Amino acid sequence: MTQDTGGSATRPGDGPISNTGMLTALIAVSTWGLAGVVAKEITMGGVALGVYRFGIYGLGMTAVGWFTGARISWQALRHSMWGGIALAVDIALFFTAIKLTTVVNATIVTALQPVVVGVVAARMFGENISKRDVRFGAVAIVGVVVVALGSTGRPEWNLSGDLAAIGALLAWSAYFVANRLAQEKDVTARQYTLCTALYTSGLNIPVALLFGQSLAFPGRTDLWWLLGLAFGAGVLGHEMMNWSLRRIPMWLGSTFTLVVPVVASAAAWVFLDEPLNAVQIAAMAVVLASLGAIIAGQTKTMNKKRPLRP
Repeated sequence: MTQDTGGSATRPGDGPISNTGMLTALIAVSTWGLAGVVAKEITMGGVALGVYRFGIYGLGMTAVGWFTGARISWQALRHSMWGGIALAVDIALFFTAIKLTTVVNATIVTALQPVVVGVVAARMFGENISKRDVRFGAVAIVGVVVVALGSTGRPEWNLSGDLAAIGALLAWSAYFVANRLAQEKDVTARQYTLCTALYTSGLNIPVALLFGQSLAFPGRTDLWWLLGLAFGAGVLGHEMMNWSLRRIPMWLGSTFTLVVPVVASAAAWVFLDEPLNAVQIAAMAVVLASLGAIIAGQTKTMNKKRPLRP
């Protein structure tokens, strides 16, 4: 594959934080928020959906790379393996959760990822998180919990779906960590995204068959939704986030995932008629305000570190 600058030897947590990195991360998480609503519209099992969604993206981008001369390498496949396994588990559990419980609950449980990633980023990679950012991050997490609690007890709520979402949370956190480890092996963001997509699709084929989910070719309507999910969430979601994680600390990219339930909740309210009450709406505003404070603080810190022009 073509080289991007994502394979830099400097860890994002050690150097200046990129405004572009923060922007692309925000675009990625907004796209993921919409992906849950799209998945709800596709009439196939959750695991089968993951097979097609990542298979279409993986094979499509592999074909593009083949014809342009930017072919995937065995080294990239090898160093992306653990990320691919983690993403395969995450997708299988997340899309199953989407089918069983509300879009809001499924996305909010997995959005608690900053708690897991923050600990790992500090212990494994030495990333420093200021007390100010921890406080605002905690407020944002409380906000997403309030939004989630607002949907319990409704007909759409399902305990099995929430448990599947918790499993997806752990796998999703491992995917972020594997991205950093792949970066240290000079695997670019695009290579990592493509390789993990191929692993995810292939590994979920036997899982789908094991659970009796049909892998029959989708109908026209489902196919259009799948194409949008594959290349929309693939390029604007996964590839942009993997690119941004080469330019911002892992804990910061993970914290941005708290935007996912806000977008998912709003989109589910608009397109799926999943209700929102005043408390949930207020909590969503708190989440956005807290994340805005973190972004403002990071930007201020970055500007202080930037040398003045003569």
